[in-house]
Amino acid sequence: MFCGDQVYSSMRSKDKTSYFYDGDVGNVYFGPNHPMKPHRLCMTHHLVLAYELHKKMEIYRPHKAYPVELAQFHSPDYVEFLQRITPDTQNLFSDEMTKYNLGEDCPVFDNLFEFCQIYAGGTIDAARRLNNQLCDFAVNWAGGLHHAKKCEASGFCYINDLVLGILELLKYHARVLYIDIDVHHGDGVEGAFYFTDRVMTVSFHKYGDLFFPGTGDVKDVGEREGKFYAINVPLKDGIDDGSFLRLFKTVITKVMDCYVPGAIVLQCGADSLAGDRLGCFNLSIDGHAACVKFVKQLNLPLLVTGGGGYTKENVARCWTVETGALLGVELPNEIPENDYIKYFAPDYSLKSPSGHMENMNTKSYLNSIRQQVCENLSSIQHAPGVQMHEVPPDFYIPDINEDEQNPDERIHRQTRDKQIRRDDEYYEGDNDNDQTMDDT
Repeated sequence: MFCGDQVYSSMRSKDKTSYFYDGDVGNVYFGPNHPMKPHRLCMTHHLVLAYELHKKMEIYRPHKAYPVELAQFHSPDYVEFLQRITPDTQNLFSDEMTKYNLGEDCPVFDNLFEFCQIYAGGTIDAARRLNNQLCDFAVNWAGGLHHAKKCEASGFCYINDLVLGILELLKYHARVLYIDIDVHHGDGVEGAFYFTDRVMTVSFHKYGDLFFPGTGDVKDVGEREGKFYAINVPLKDGIDDGSFLRLFKTVITKVMDCYVPGAIVLQCGADSLAGDRLGCFNLSIDGHAACVKFVKQLNLPLLVTGGGGYTKENVARCWTVETGALLGVELPNEIPENDYIKYFAPDYSLKSPSGHMENMNTKSYLNSIRQQVCENLSSIQHAPGVQMHEVPPDFYIPDINEDEQNPDERIHRQTRDKQIRRDDEYYEGDNDNDQTMDDT
């Protein structure tokens, strides 16, 4: 049966945040001319440390998701191909490379599969901690790769960690709300849940002018049982903080009233910031973070991920500010000394202002979009029910062929690094549920 919706209290004495990070995720390299730079994740983490935010939350190294876990959404043949393809062998598999949409946008690089395992594992672990009420907010900045499809890569995304995290949350919650503020449409997540009312997807994105991925019209609302449970808010170039936030708050408030979700997943793609290499919006970091603050105060279990973001110093700034927002901490504008301080020259300031692009979103256009979205929401069955069911187990541990494993890497390191705990976090006290989670 669903238990999370019934016992989760909005009267929380102190919010508890779990943060997932593995340094290996920032060491992969997509290629010299590729805009995706996972190094931005190292920069973000070091900025979080420099502001001493790690002292206010629990830090965990995620498990590397098993292939069978990835196959909860993705086709097993696609997962298996990702597991065995390497830069040295890709030329032998041209048909499969085409079939799975691997190549220029989604290149094969060293440690590709491990990269996918880490970022997907972080989002799955975050969902599980929320399900077990071990935290109120869970953060995985390495996640948020919202374009990946069941059987193929897309838009720099290989495994759709968001779908996997939502599937975990659905074990405990009748309804899950997905919100996406990346400049690109969250097409992979929308597509995965297009035919169900168990998940409502709400995407705010640039639409038109052949902008990738080309989907996300306001008229795309879902089908069959999912009709009107896909909400698209298509925007034009240059939208600023004021216009974006007014629309965001209006839509999300209406969604909450109509849908009454039990948990929320928020994808915080930072390519919607002004000055992004691939983006075309005009949001400041404060404007972007205001969305996080608004969703936080809805007082529901909240899973927060990264996403796009291609001006990496601004990505690090943004996600650090948003980590602070979840913790209720206002950060000083002067960036403290850290290993990546040179990237923040010349002013070494945390906040980036909005840019000077013309806002092509007229008041009449935004009013029209708002009206269409609200009409669509008015068409849905209020807070759809779902048949009660047994909660499946959290962990899918496959039989491992030890002959194929490096025991030093697979067993010792996984045991040693399963969790990184704060110095003051031990198995003590009646309220510490971590031991029971470890023993699961």
